[in-house]
Amino acid sequence: MQSYEEFLDLSVGFPQEGFEIIEDELYFHDLNLMEMIETYGTPLRFTYLPIISKKIQQAKLLFQQAIIKNNYRGSYKYCYCTKSSHFKHIVEEALKNEIHLETSSAFDMPMIDALEKKGAVTKDVTVICNGFKTFQYKQYIIDMLHDGFKNIIPVLDNKEEFNLYDDEIEMDTPCNLGIRIAAEEQPDSQFYTSRLGVRLEDIIDFYYNKIESNPNFRVKLLHFFINSGISDTPYYWNELEKYVTLYCKFKKINPHLDTLDIGGGMPFKDSLVFDFDYEYMINEIVSRIKEICADNDTEEPDIITEFGKYTVAEASGILYKVLGRKQQNDRERWLMLDGSFITNLPDVWALNQKYILLPINNWDSEYERVNLGGITCDGQDYYNQEAHMNSVFMPKTRKVQYLGFFNTGAYQEVLSGYGGIHHCLLPSPKHVIIRRNRDETFNFEVFGEEQNSKQVLKILGYTT
Repeated sequence: MQSYEEFLDLSVGFPQEGFEIIEDELYFHDLNLMEMIETYGTPLRFTYLPIISKKIQQAKLLFQQAIIKNNYRGSYKYCYCTKSSHFKHIVEEALKNEIHLETSSAFDMPMIDALEKKGAVTKDVTVICNGFKTFQYKQYIIDMLHDGFKNIIPVLDNKEEFNLYDDEIEMDTPCNLGIRIAAEEQPDSQFYTSRLGVRLEDIIDFYYNKIESNPNFRVKLLHFFINSGISDTPYYWNELEKYVTLYCKFKKINPHLDTLDIGGGMPFKDSLVFDFDYEYMINEIVSRIKEICADNDTEEPDIITEFGKYTVAEASGILYKVLGRKQQNDRERWLMLDGSFITNLPDVWALNQKYILLPINNWDSEYERVNLGGITCDGQDYYNQEAHMNSVFMPKTRKVQYLGFFNTGAYQEVLSGYGGIHHCLLPSPKHVIIRRNRDETFNFEVFGEEQNSKQVLKILGYTT
């Protein structure tokens, strides 16, 4: 029978970029994963920071190439969507690449203020403030504008949001605003229109009635986000055309409008058969925006994106040990892991998200079909299907087995509630951050130890 390594190569082609097998063990971007396991144990969450910069530079280059190829007269600005991962090591790595930021809630603002005080950003940084805003969020925006963060752009999620800014913002130069368009959802959605943003048909009337004659404000940016993400589908291109056409119409009555924020949604590699053509897609977006603007006799806008998952997902993974094997009937074999999908990778449970799954060792062994079971006593804590097939296969062995889920860096830590209480009181796993030194060696830092019982009992009120 074939070895697991031969099986995977015939199934999807392996090794692939970022993965290689050396002496029967898996390496991730030259990282010796078995050595990490031997040093830090499992379950182990890790983040390899250089990938973040690599992904940012890739997108910036492709947009620049598309701008040149299409003789596009606008510029491009990369914003990082902080809600994908707010952690300091993530945001600081992203900021090394001359990018800007997009926020979604009140506490983003003091986080940016702290980054400025440390020198990671300047007060010239562009901050796109999205979301339905609480009073505190709006007040932080106002305070930071008054403190000299002149490129903070509050994106109006509803018409009433403007009232507080109108009452309290006093600046030497007009405050730049954005308006978010309430996008139409996919045909199979439970909703027709996004709950976020201002209705498309209300935007121009709102501008006429509240902003046009107000010397303290100008609408600089029009924003939309298509919930299903950036994809080469008739739905996506139809929505893009609709919103670019609105931009053109709005631009003719508001000369200050010069920027189109097309949101996020750039996909990340979530399976070994992922084949998204970034170069084609980015060029097509730029080309179509230019074409629509030309049809409407309008100068092309500057383009902003808010990539979150794309920025951080491929930098992280989580490693597990198989604690036991269970044969529950004549067909179903379970590998029981020393962690939980519900608590460690909540999108697996909530959204049926798939990630790249690979064994860390025993690649020379035969393979078998298995189900992976988490350690909670919840019936939904399992993983038994890959993005490219309806099964999971692992090495067939009685030896100690380790496996890893890769490209898990977006949302999973914050959705898990880092440092908090988890289902069945499972602890947060140890988390290691990895940097690359100038001499190409690795630098390892333990960001968080595995949560212990004393911490859990204190949170629950049993101890002080």
